Amino acid sequence: MSSSTLADRLGTSPEAAYLGGVSAAVLAIVAAALAFPEAVYDGFVWHYFWGPVQADANSAVCAIRPGSTVEYLYSSAECSAAAEPVAYPGYTLVSEVGYVVILLVALAGVSLLLRRLDIARTTDFFLALVPLFLFGGALRVVEDADNAMSDALLPYPWDTLIISPFIYFTVFGITLALVVVAVWLDRRGTVDGIERPILLGGIALDVVTIGFLVALAVTPGNPVTFYPQVIGTILVGTAVATAATWYATRAWIPWVHSGTGTAGIVVLAAHALDGVANVIGLDYMVALGAGPNLVPKHPVNQFIVDTAGAAWPFLVVKLAAAVFVLAIFEEELFDESPRYAVLLLVAVTAVGMGPGTRDMLRATFGI
Repeated sequence: MSSSTLADRLGTSPEAAYLGGVSAAVLAIVAAALAFPEAVYDGFVWHYFWGPVQADANSAVCAIRPGSTVEYLYSSAECSAAAEPVAYPGYTLVSEVGYVVILLVALAGVSLLLRRLDIARTTDFFLALVPLFLFGGALRVVEDADNAMSDALLPYPWDTLIISPFIYFTVFGITLALVVVAVWLDRRGTVDGIERPILLGGIALDVVTIGFLVALAVTPGNPVTFYPQVIGTILVGTAVATAATWYATRAWIPWVHSGTGTAGIVVLAAHALDGVANVIGLDYMVALGAGPNLVPKHPVNQFIVDTAGAAWPFLVVKLAAAVFVLAIFEEELFDESPRYAVLLLVAVTAVGMGPGTRDMLRATFGI
């Protein structure tokens, strides 16, 4: 008895089956929101997903939705007294679970796209994308800077394009365009391989984005300030934490690296950056003479800081999670499903390096 996929049984291509399934799910959510607007849209979609973005984009403490309108409140007392639904900027456990589901669905779609383009079968593709992980975090800090300034750089609603979760779609669109151009150049014979143009394109985006933040910092009258001691401490701490974890695991549990090899260093560095940036930003800004300590932006590190009374356990959790993830990448995974393995590497690195870059640059520029 031969095995067959659902797409085979339906008599269609995997791509068509995927698009049909995603479209059906989206239509179901839209239909439920139209049929039960208060329960589905106001109480779930707006409360956990769109409302936090609106509050963040308007620099409000929270947003509320009385009736079919949206109002912004600018004091904690007003937010506490307001009737639900009340949406606060940032993430909640519900929204983070939702974004994980969206990420997994997106990974399946991207895997089909990469198979159609016949690319991304080795870790070289993953390594070429590393500057784009940094770009995503840096672009998010541009919005943080926008919020800190009296005159908005991007008016609402355009600023929502660089606020989570929409920034993920923005960065994905830019990355996809870069990959498509690289594939086109490669197949025309203009370049030899797609990795180099993708890498250079990502570096160029980093230079422009971080350069823009530097320009704001050196312009008199802006609330953006440059603290070189902060970024120096974070980078040194990240290097030390990465090297220590790498050599310790290579010495005591070397099998953890059997699947990823040296690519695992990037995964460790991504999560070490996130952990170290949180430790410095949340606990040591004052000690470094870089203004007040920052506040956590995610429920997980907020919980850890509230429970432990300090941010350093978050670094331990991040490094332990990175080692656990590396252990999942067995050699057979790359042999049997190389594109999916590369995509998983991209995903687990992006969720560390993106937020880590944002936290590092927020602390570095005091925003």
